[in-house]
Amino acid sequence: MKYGEEAIDNACLEVWENKHLENSYEINLEFPEFTCLCPRSGYPDFAVIRVRYIPNQYVVELKSLKLYLNKFRNRYISHEDATNEIYNELKNRLKPKFIEVIGDFAPRGNLKTVIKINSEDNRGN
Repeated sequence: MKYGEEAIDNACLEVWENKHLENSYEINLEFPEFTCLCPRSGYPDFAVIRVRYIPNQYVVELKSLKLYLNKFRNRYISHEDATNEIYNELKNRLKPKFIEVIGDFAPRGNLKTVIKINSEDNRGN
């Protein structure tokens, strides 16, 4: 196993303390090379994952996020499940004031899918 594959296999999201609690600021992240596998066909799916959040006590460490998202590349998972799993993991680990995750999947079979979930629309969850 190569060192990059090992790093991805062992990846977990790391959070850092937000040193600027006095400020309400927004963080926008974009991961343009997200891949996973279609659970039905096994064909690769490609997406841009966008994360927008207003931190509370924690911010995500960027390298750990990159490695975490790369863990999906060999997983058979639907667009909906992948986007919701990323959202739930980030929401639970960061406990932000607000968070939104968008899975903007490349067209396949002439069909484009965009999955969007945010904490404002899911206040009861």
